Amino acid sequence: MSSKKNKEALLTPLGLNNPVTVQVLGICSALAVTAKLVPAIVMGISVTIITALSNVVISCLRKTIPLRIRIIVQLVVVAALVTIVSGVLKAFAYDISVQLSVYVGLIITNCILMGRLEAFAMQNDPWPSFLDGVGNGLGYAKILIIVAFFRELFGSGTLFATDTQPGINVLNHDFVANAGYVNNGLMLMPPMALIIVACIIWWQRAHNKDLQQK
Repeated sequence: MSSKKNKEALLTPLGLNNPVTVQVLGICSALAVTAKLVPAIVMGISVTIITALSNVVISCLRKTIPLRIRIIVQLVVVAALVTIVSGVLKAFAYDISVQLSVYVGLIITNCILMGRLEAFAMQNDPWPSFLDGVGNGLGYAKILIIVAFFRELFGSGTLFATDTQPGINVLNHDFVANAGYVNNGLMLMPPMALIIVACIIWWQRAHNKDLQQK
């Protein structure tokens, strides 16, 4: 863990090589599951677990996988992990599973997972591959949570609300309404997620000279 390579594998995806804002991967789910904070958090955790474990499995098998069928093997490993995670969500967090709908299953086709399996796990040992999976999963989750925070806060006036729980009422108070604030329904529409992601990309590039050169 203390080696420079391992630290870079874990920490770089959180900032300078974020899979969403720098590599521009996983954008579709960022638009679809960020209307509320709770589904975004669950989605981020799910992708982190699947990315980390699939990286480890493929890293362990990399020397025995024929190159001509490596993509098929990778898809089988990811599909098995997605099925397990989906079953766990349905068993212990059914309401959130319903909110996430088909997007849990679509983790199978998430470009972040396939990209890390092909670019990192196939060339590295299990431990660095695990750290790379965790780092990229958390980098993805970080962006989802930021986007969902602003969309739910200004779109619904709440935080951590679900279909069965009202969540924390932040802006839906009389004194806020008397000040002239009204919940902005535009924030709950998918295009607004893209705008927020674009703002994050702009901020990140504006504050990192290394990214300005790319």
